[in-house]
Amino acid sequence: MTRYDYKMLALDMDGTLLNDNHEVSEETAKWIRRAVKEGFHVCLSTGRAAMHALPYAVELGLETPMVTVNGSEVWKAPHELHFRALLDVDLVRKMHALAEEFGVWFWAYTTERLYNRDHWAENLDEKEWLKFGYNTSDREVLHRILMRLQDMGGLQITNSSLDNLEINPAGISKASGIEKVCKLLGITMEQVIAVGDSLNDIAAIQAVGLGVAMGNAQDAVKEAADLVVAGNNEDGIVQVIREYMLDGAAFGEESGNADAGAAAPKTSAKMRPEDDPSTQNVRN
Repeated sequence: MTRYDYKMLALDMDGTLLNDNHEVSEETAKWIRRAVKEGFHVCLSTGRAAMHALPYAVELGLETPMVTVNGSEVWKAPHELHFRALLDVDLVRKMHALAEEFGVWFWAYTTERLYNRDHWAENLDEKEWLKFGYNTSDREVLHRILMRLQDMGGLQITNSSLDNLEINPAGISKASGIEKVCKLLGITMEQVIAVGDSLNDIAAIQAVGLGVAMGNAQDAVKEAADLVVAGNNEDGIVQVIREYMLDGAAFGEESGNADAGAAAPKTSAKMRPEDDPSTQNVRN
């Protein structure tokens, strides 16, 4: 596979596309638009729900299908659902009880909204559950929760930081979501470059033609990747686009779009939606 054979760039968001201020830098945005103009597909592949990912897709002008909630949803277009996988409600009930037992922050996405420890659902059976998560800086407690989750079975367990666990239905991952996007676009997984920084990115990084870890990635992600680039605060994505998609082009070469470098309005947040109680009323 040569760089000229790649057709799609699949981007994790937090820690990859977004810098530590949860913004897309002007430089990264400029080169993403350049890649799209040159005919590449750019797909957001995120643990976020669609309602928290879509504003960034709009900011970048992306129309490619989108993978959200770690692969539990695949969107053919911004408001056109293609695939959805749900957690068993009995497992959600057990995961909630486990969070209460250990006294840690927890959150969960349904198809309608984000719930968390401060705002939990009264009737679990009336909801369609997509993902459950735990967050604590106590690594020993997190490990004990992990051991209990593994005993439950039927779960796909990853993380998006060293302080959390993210749980999807068994067999669901960003890799399975990207594979569905490839079928929609008529391309192969070997024609995809996937970029990420956390354990929920490893399956995709290992499944595609070129797996890329950010410089700020967890060590396990770097070990799984074919390539390590600069970090999310140093525009590592620009390195991928320039060197592995556009053959080292300088910005402006073979581009007649005078607006290509224009900065877009920034969409930002000071913390992930999962960790912010103020997001509990956000709906898609």
